[in-house]
Amino acid sequence: MQLHGLDIAVIVGYLVVVLAAGFIVSRRAGKTIDSYFLGGKSIPWYYLGIANASGMFDISGTIWLVTLFFMYGVKSTWIPWVWPTFNQIFLMVYLSVWLRRSNVMTGAEWIQIRFGKKLGAELSHISVVIFALVSVIGFQAYAFIGIGKFAQIFLPWDLSVNTYAIILMGITALYTVCGGMYSVVVTDILQYILMTLASIFIAIIAMQRVSPDTLAAVVPDGWYNLFFGWKLNTDWSGLIAGVNEKIASDGFSFFTIFFMIMLFKGVLVSMAGPAPNYDMQKILAARSPKEAALMSWFVSVVLNFPRYLMIAGIGVLGLVFFSGDINSMAAAGQAADFEQILPYVINNFLPVGLVGIVLAGLLAAFMSTFDGTVNCGASYMVNDIYKRYIDPNAPEKRYVFASYISSTIIVIVGIIFGLKVASVDSVLKWIVAGLWGGYTAANVIKWHWWRFNGFGYFGGMITGIVASIVLPMLFPQPLLFGIERNLAMFPVILALSTAASIIVSLLTDPDEEEVLKEFYRRVRPWGFWKPICDKVLAENPDFKPNTAFKRDMFNVVVGIIWQTSFVLIAIYLVLWRFQPLAICAAVLAVTSVILKFNWYNKLEQQ
Repeated sequence: MQLHGLDIAVIVGYLVVVLAAGFIVSRRAGKTIDSYFLGGKSIPWYYLGIANASGMFDISGTIWLVTLFFMYGVKSTWIPWVWPTFNQIFLMVYLSVWLRRSNVMTGAEWIQIRFGKKLGAELSHISVVIFALVSVIGFQAYAFIGIGKFAQIFLPWDLSVNTYAIILMGITALYTVCGGMYSVVVTDILQYILMTLASIFIAIIAMQRVSPDTLAAVVPDGWYNLFFGWKLNTDWSGLIAGVNEKIASDGFSFFTIFFMIMLFKGVLVSMAGPAPNYDMQKILAARSPKEAALMSWFVSVVLNFPRYLMIAGIGVLGLVFFSGDINSMAAAGQAADFEQILPYVINNFLPVGLVGIVLAGLLAAFMSTFDGTVNCGASYMVNDIYKRYIDPNAPEKRYVFASYISSTIIVIVGIIFGLKVASVDSVLKWIVAGLWGGYTAANVIKWHWWRFNGFGYFGGMITGIVASIVLPMLFPQPLLFGIERNLAMFPVILALSTAASIIVSLLTDPDEEEVLKEFYRRVRPWGFWKPICDKVLAENPDFKPNTAFKRDMFNVVVGIIWQTSFVLIAIYLVLWRFQPLAICAAVLAVTSVILKFNWYNKLEQQ
């Protein structure tokens, strides 16, 4: 693509500003590893919330969501629940509070709070570090392929996909390595502002260029419907070639079965708490448990509306104008690449200057995901491997230097794995269904059952991780029983991991009573803790057990509806469908009032 000089200046100017900001805060981050990885736990919740939202506004995910909206219409709102996007609601309602009360630096360090310091806890610690590093590398590969495809299309130099990805990952690594969490938050806020501006501009262009009647002529019956029957029943025959085949290959044709598995998976994954990635890192960096909850609430506020303005805007323009290219590919016997919708729209519909802003915003989307992931992965290497096993009494400056080295290693390994990834879609599905299936069981049980011990956690985690890697090799076909392979495997991986967690726990001794009592006093979870609760009450009759299970679950349901309303308001606005938009706005208002009185007002009591 030939970029105008003004657009190139905007992109280069953005990169210079981001690098400068990262280096300016690097001196503040270099004092201790606590300041490097968690910003000294001094960053306000609203800054952390914007930074966390910016990290989720990634370019690879945006490409995927645009493709879903293009093919599935308004029903595509449900599909990201496979991630699950509503995990932010579980965090907001209670899990961020529980996690922040632990007052640790990483998820692996949290293991000591829950299981103590004996062999079972040591094995559990190792399993969390393994999972964290595997997932970080997976996300790096995911980001690598997305930014490489994007850059080759838009940037004016004749370089390969991999070369572009390596260059951009290297630039982002510079400020991430030097500035740690401070540079991540500062640059993510700058990046969020750019991405929001880009989203608004794209939505306005789509609304100006595409009338409701024009769009209705190119989409099938049911495309506007939010709800669905047993099957998807969206037939693209005679409209856009190849979409029916893509829907079948996705495994979403039996939409109710897909939705039920997705919801089942999503609830369990959410109850497990955040995986050891940038999301957990932001929670642990909050100044207090209450601010950790507010940070998770703010993510939903600032992320979903602008992101779906962009997704719906690009999708609408693609449906009306890119469909001819797809039909031409089909007529020539070529497979359509639906991941090209986003670059096609930017290339053909944005004016000079705005192209630079949008491209800089999408580069920012990549950078904000990448920098948080690198910072998180390095924290595990330094705090949970180097400091714990190699040099536990080193001066803080040595740990900070080790952080620089660890961040660099993670970037290099991520690039190596990224070179082997076939597509954004393939690695995304493995992460959200396969790998998370291995994480879920042990990390749900750890919060809620006192008898679950370190050996059980280790057994459940290792079983899950191995199953998530081995089963896709044994069943390489894209669909199982008509459902996307990784999602169909989730119940199997979950069952294996759950069985290992429970059986190993019951075959080994419980963890030390003092460790369990201290964890219960500090974190105050609800669940099956009665034997420990009784002992804590015997020692301290003024202790108040957590009895908020029913309230928390009610708030979770209300919160999911509240969060979904942001998405639908953005979509219906771009589609010029004001009646359902008004209904969604009313739902948003009602759910906001409920959450104000039943969640926010009671945060101080937690």
